[in-house]
Amino acid sequence: MDRIANEINAQKVRWQTLVAKYQFPDVWRSIWQVLNTMIPFFVLWYVMYRLMDVSYWLTLLLAIPTAGFMVRGFIIFHDCCHGSFFKTAKANDRLGLLLGVVMLTPYYLWKHEHAIHHATAGDLDRRGIGDVWTMTVEEYMASPWWKKAAYRVMRNPLILFTIGSFLVFALFQRFVPSNAGRREKNSVLWTNLALFGILGWLMFAIGWKAFLMVEVPILFIACSAGVWLFYVQHNFDPTYWERHDKWNFFQAGMDGSSFYKLPKVLQWFTGNIGFHHIHHLSPKIPNYKLEQCHRENPLFQIEPLSFMESFKGLFYRLWDEERGRLVGFDVLKQYR
Repeated sequence: MDRIANEINAQKVRWQTLVAKYQFPDVWRSIWQVLNTMIPFFVLWYVMYRLMDVSYWLTLLLAIPTAGFMVRGFIIFHDCCHGSFFKTAKANDRLGLLLGVVMLTPYYLWKHEHAIHHATAGDLDRRGIGDVWTMTVEEYMASPWWKKAAYRVMRNPLILFTIGSFLVFALFQRFVPSNAGRREKNSVLWTNLALFGILGWLMFAIGWKAFLMVEVPILFIACSAGVWLFYVQHNFDPTYWERHDKWNFFQAGMDGSSFYKLPKVLQWFTGNIGFHHIHHLSPKIPNYKLEQCHRENPLFQIEPLSFMESFKGLFYRLWDEERGRLVGFDVLKQYR
């Protein structure tokens, strides 16, 4: 055990040195990424609206790439939350606040909860904030029937990646959590106020039906894709979960976060977030430097999770502490 602990400590020192040179944003690359993401998004949104006079099927077809740009925009928003997109906190916060309105996400609340996720990912004793609800087998077995039912509904892919993901962004984020701090509460309130004004003006300008017929398909696809990305980055086999007294940050990043190897076009639209193991080790690395960090450092070149292999994650529902792996509901048969 001492040997393993020494190896982990040695790796920790090494990886901190390795990631250090990538933790600085290039301002012009960041500005260019904003331009090549948000301008196409707004242009496509407008084209979708105009195409409604030709064929609504064309509008729906164009919703796919438009949603792709929305996902890419969310990655920029996400980088701002980590303070990695620009050199100053003020620049990150100002862009993050603006993008938060477009993404229907209160900036400071999401920033706070996502920071907790990074500090607790893979920690069985610190679940529940900024993550996908995951129960252990023992917890599930000891739960009342209504909690089991709620868990099964929530973990059902037909719910989680459709109406569930849509409601998280469109509805649930409009409410202030009871335990939120003052800045986080104000973030929700000001985001809602901005949305009320902007969306109200859009509905007045083009009509509420036209607005919803354009916005809802985009949001539905983008939310589904975004939640899928977040889900698959931590729900794969083998992954890492451990009790707090044994939890290790380096292992949580390297073993508990996937290297999701996507086709190049999807990698571009998802802002390199597939290099999630590196991102968890160093969230200060801007998204456009993650691939370079991976390519130049053999330590980070772990076994990739392929696009096809990732769909196995749909069947992982519970953490089995005895086996040290994610399992499906079928494992419960042995307890009957």
